Amino acid sequence: MTLRIAEIFGPTIQGEGVLIGEPTVFIRAGGCDYRCSWCDSLHAVESRYRHDWAALSDAEVWARVRDLSGGQPLTVSISGGNPAIQDFGPVIALGRAQGYRFACETQGSIPRDWFGELSTLVLSPKPPSSGETVDWDAFASCVQAGRLARTVMKIVIFDETDLEWARDTHARHPELPLYLQPGNPVTDPDTPVAPQALADRLLWLVDSTVGRGWLTPHILPQLHVLIWGNRRGV
Repeated sequence: MTLRIAEIFGPTIQGEGVLIGEPTVFIRAGGCDYRCSWCDSLHAVESRYRHDWAALSDAEVWARVRDLSGGQPLTVSISGGNPAIQDFGPVIALGRAQGYRFACETQGSIPRDWFGELSTLVLSPKPPSSGETVDWDAFASCVQAGRLARTVMKIVIFDETDLEWARDTHARHPELPLYLQPGNPVTDPDTPVAPQALADRLLWLVDSTVGRGWLTPHILPQLHVLIWGNRRGV
């Protein structure tokens, strides 16, 4: 069996969510069942890029991760696209046997048995601004599949509608720690980002949550965007 891999890179730092700042090697899977309007990883989503994806065996994927990390155990983050389309169980088993930790971020549309082998599962349901609709039964199945992992919820917020949706979404699964971050409207890798504009969006999100008495979510920036903009492979 082979895996469709858009890129493997690092070590760098995790730029968002519960593991923000943690040294990480990233495995970005190719393929996705969503087409979010503001997707910043289209090179790992759309079929027009499929000829750029590598077809690698589990052993080949793991050899690349181990080479990049110099054999030093660290966190390996599996992302996409939607990595849940594919079976990363054997890669996780190879890495765990050598002391590596695994995290995965997915929208929660496809439950997988290997979620339970993760250290951290980040479920990131997509708000109305994405143009996608969440299947809540499938999402609940993903929560159940990740019950042995540390499972959290992360939502990208672009506007007030997204923010109200996030409140309702967290009410569905109050057991999941909630992380919110302002969305980046600039997705072209060749277009510079404006740090002050990102800071302004973060301030709006803080004011609209903590400032209005909603004290449940963790509010974080997209640290990788602040550092590297929209460049790939960092």
